[in-house]
Amino acid sequence: YLRHEITKHRENLDNDNPRDFIDLLLIELQTQEKTDCFTEENILFIIEDLFFGGVETTVTTLRWGLPYMVLCPEEQQKVQAELDSILGTDHDVPTLAHRSQLPYTEATIMEIQRIRALVPLGGPHAPNEDTTFLGYDIPSGTQVLPILWSAHMDPEFWPDPEKFDPCRFLDADGKVVTRPESFMPFSTGKFFSKDQQKQKCRRVCLGKQLAKMELFLLFSSLLKHFNFKLPEGAAAPSTDGCLGLTLAPPTVNMCIIQR
Repeated sequence: YLRHEITKHRENLDNDNPRDFIDLLLIELQTQEKTDCFTEENILFIIEDLFFGGVETTVTTLRWGLPYMVLCPEEQQKVQAELDSILGTDHDVPTLAHRSQLPYTEATIMEIQRIRALVPLGGPHAPNEDTTFLGYDIPSGTQVLPILWSAHMDPEFWPDPEKFDPCRFLDADGKVVTRPESFMPFSTGKFFSKDQQKQKCRRVCLGKQLAKMELFLLFSSLLKHFNFKLPEGAAAPSTDGCLGLTLAPPTVNMCIIQR
């Protein structure tokens, strides 16, 4: 599929009007065609990384989000009311341009990410010198893995943490706020290079911004066009989850009704 897409893009490529990321890569390839450091195979691998790298976590976040909308119909209605107020009641599709106008929708996505940390453990870190932290001696070079689940469910930061409440991420004016000290769905941490004059970098997921855009577009589009509810007489779905590559929700039967 991806090879076919690259071929299609190459056939009608306009260097002066690139349409997307593939076009930009093909244009760059033309400038480096006399070298072996950048080839069409590289383009394929880059697109594969972007296309498949975030699929598991993005899809699983949505698979958690819809059951929580079923369990919390009042939250579903609030998101839909906000979407309708900005987009109208027809079938317009939300775009990234609407994102700043939809704070409750954004806060709901963040609460989904908080209440069920898809990757309970973050990436490994290591101190570059012997360190004492909270009474524990940590030798230099020791691998340390942050427990994201614990941070997201700590009642010190999140009162009644098992309650689904998007308002945790809204300030008094209804604007989206973040909690960097305790909200870390894309992992956390900083490091400095050996040259301490160089800019510090965060050890967060490289696909963070892409994933946030995907989640917003998919979640808002689904709730704009459909209602989600349990079948008549069905029991409420479990929120325990099954731990594998990610924390996946159990299979849930639900009714999807076009609005």
